Amino acid sequence: MSRKFTYVLKKAPTFFQLVLNVSLLFLAAILSFLLVQELFAFSYIIWTDGVNDYKEFLARILIFFLYFEFIAMIVKYFKEDYHFPLRYFMYIGITAMVRLIIVDYDEPIDTLIYSLVILVLIIGYFIMNITPRERPEVNALLKREKED
Repeated sequence: MSRKFTYVLKKAPTFFQLVLNVSLLFLAAILSFLLVQELFAFSYIIWTDGVNDYKEFLARILIFFLYFEFIAMIVKYFKEDYHFPLRYFMYIGITAMVRLIIVDYDEPIDTLIYSLVILVLIIGYFIMNITPRERPEVNALLKREKED
């Protein structure tokens, strides 16, 4: 391979990481705007209509938490050295399924399926929490480095 091609291959991950970081910052700004917009929607529902339509109010609360979780996940991405923790995806999935159950409860079979999805996500979260955070070979390597 030529030296120029090798140089491009070495710089490509850095370029794509920069594109990803800028895109995530832009997405976080949009989600923050939508989060504030939901706060205004809450105040409008409470002070003008009262809470007559509780389903809409609960759906908006869950949408608020979805925005909040996505923003928190982006913040964690930057704090955790550029990777997304899997548990945040599970939080978002559970919240989204609860929202679907609250908003779309007309079909009992769909509600049962949504409940089973929540159960699977919770079981997966439990399994994830009881397993060690790092792979055993990484721990063994770290112990050998400390001993040397």
